[in-house]
Amino acid sequence: MSEHLSTSTADGVGRITLERPQALNALSYEMIRALTAVFDAWRHDPDVSMVVLDGAGERGFCAGGDVRELYGYTTAGHVDEALRFFRDEYRLNSAIAHYPKPVVAIMDGITMGGGIGLAGHARIRIVTERSRVAMPETRIGFTPDVGGTWLLGRAPGELGTHLALNSRTMDAADAIHAGFADAFVPSERIPHLLQALAERADPGTPWEIVMLFDETPGPSALAAARPWVDACYSAPTVSAIIERLRAFAEGRADGAGRADPAAAAYAAAAADELETLSPTALSVTLEAVRRARTLPSLEEALEQEFRAVSWFIGEHDLHEGIRAQVIDKDRNPKWDPSTLDDVPPTLPERVLTEQRHEPVWPAAA
Repeated sequence: MSEHLSTSTADGVGRITLERPQALNALSYEMIRALTAVFDAWRHDPDVSMVVLDGAGERGFCAGGDVRELYGYTTAGHVDEALRFFRDEYRLNSAIAHYPKPVVAIMDGITMGGGIGLAGHARIRIVTERSRVAMPETRIGFTPDVGGTWLLGRAPGELGTHLALNSRTMDAADAIHAGFADAFVPSERIPHLLQALAERADPGTPWEIVMLFDETPGPSALAAARPWVDACYSAPTVSAIIERLRAFAEGRADGAGRADPAAAAYAAAAADELETLSPTALSVTLEAVRRARTLPSLEEALEQEFRAVSWFIGEHDLHEGIRAQVIDKDRNPKWDPSTLDDVPPTLPERVLTEQRHEPVWPAAA
């Protein structure tokens, strides 16, 4: 058992708490292995009828995978260890998605990247007023994984494309609208919810109990932005998306008058942001989300993500992105190539289809 994980069983409820609050409960490989062992042990345990998954501290459920650990693997040339990390993580994501007992994930606070891999595939996903939900991989020259493309590809319209490319952070209302969460429970009521789940008062199913505490989180800014997001992010390439965002912001979009000032500012900021991110990561991410829409299962999406990850861990932009954002924190990455025009148009398809290493599920090879 990892020192960064605590577990308990009582009254039929198995509770798993991520215990690394000083690092926003970021997932290390040790934690992934420990989580896998617990879920395996409880799968057929008659004393566990549901699982509650949460994180210690008030700042976050899980900020994602431990990118410092990943940086250490790749800079030391330990590619095989990095690949084992991802394979085991993706198998855990799949196991949670298909777990035979209800998994209730409480995404209180920051829930990003690997945190989405744990909570985003649970049967019941709860957000609070403190929730900040995102797949922020493009900020470090990477691409959404842990089944993130599966969720992003199924968000309404082109919202998933926007969320993926811009690494946009969602609040509770946005997360529910985009399909990343199911219910909103104020953080002050979470202890009462946990008590009710343990006591199994009528009504007795986990979902019915959660609904006793569910409230309306308020309007979703993401939902309000959907008309122009759909119009702009449906463009065929990242360059064309940026051009449409500029045209919308400046009132040059076909058939559109002057945009609402707030929407225009939002679109202009989105275009500005895209021009600062890794051209390679953006190009691959756009193709990955669009391909994920056509895939038949979460596991197929995870395999596609693994092929992309297998390529990215040996590339300059991921190392440079982690260096700039996490290691040196100068926030000044030098991408290579530095422009979208210099990304070979055939690269995204090759990255997503070429099987460089043993897949997550070998029988799928």
